[in-house]
Amino acid sequence: MSDETARLGLPFIQPGQAQKELYHNEALALLDAAVHAAVESRGDDVPPATPSAGQSWIIGAAPTGDWSGRAHNLATWTASGWRFMAPVEGMRIWLRDIGVFSFWTGSAWRDGELIGEALVIQGKTVVGLQQSAISDVTGGSVLDGEARTAIAAILSALRAHGLIAT
Repeated sequence: MSDETARLGLPFIQPGQAQKELYHNEALALLDAAVHAAVESRGDDVPPATPSAGQSWIIGAAPTGDWSGRAHNLATWTASGWRFMAPVEGMRIWLRDIGVFSFWTGSAWRDGELIGEALVIQGKTVVGLQQSAISDVTGGSVLDGEARTAIAAILSALRAHGLIAT
């Protein structure tokens, strides 16, 4: 039997282990930080001078001080000091400073991106996979110039938003 869980690295209580409450409490502290996680910011390399209990950060790529060797980890301040958790693929954390979710791809944090196959609202697909390009309007007479300009502006806006291909 391993000493910790396979995914989040939470400590197991071993048979015959002394002071089981220490391991149980450590697991609870890590779960408290990881479940419905929200952090103050992402990418800081220097620990804050006066953190409050329960505050968390996603550590940057070149950490120093108490955070050394913990690049990209979730760091949470507790009454007993820093607790660290390595991210697992798919972990999502709310970034309080910019108001978006960040998710761990397995090698990097990605901020503010929603990845999916479609946007469905009340059971109706509103935005699906991008379709093939729509050609610009051609031909016609001089009388349709304003319509042609309006259609071109609509197509340009849809392309700019990625809703139709270029």
